[in-house]
Amino acid sequence: MGRPMLIPAVMLTALLMGGAMVSPQAVAQDASRTFTISPGYRFTEESGEALYNATCAGCHMPDGKGAQGAGHYPALAGNPAVEAAPYVIVNVLHGRKGMPSFGDMMNDDQVAAVVDYTRTHFGNRFAGSVTPSQVKNLR
Repeated sequence: MGRPMLIPAVMLTALLMGGAMVSPQAVAQDASRTFTISPGYRFTEESGEALYNATCAGCHMPDGKGAQGAGHYPALAGNPAVEAAPYVIVNVLHGRKGMPSFGDMMNDDQVAAVVDYTRTHFGNRFAGSVTPSQVKNLR
């Protein structure tokens, strides 16, 4: 569990596609790339920005404006609900509706960092930093 698992891009592509056939061009293009999965399925990023990009941006978008299509991913930018730090902490820890929980994949410092980042970026300027002890109390 201590070392990251390296997965060749060809295998990862097949896994993500449910074992579906992959074109020779796609295999050739991805053959030299390797992806890393964090050890023990825990995030290794430490800064709020890096954690946001690794966990949140795929749904809430890099600019925090959310998305709609196959699902509804609410905007974090300019969202007054983000002002309530406990609300954001609980959502990150335990998930909400279609949002997965990240509590088992992040430690208290990481959750505090990503919540702080969300509350101070994307046009949000909410006061007060989130502390790891606040996160621990809401686990």
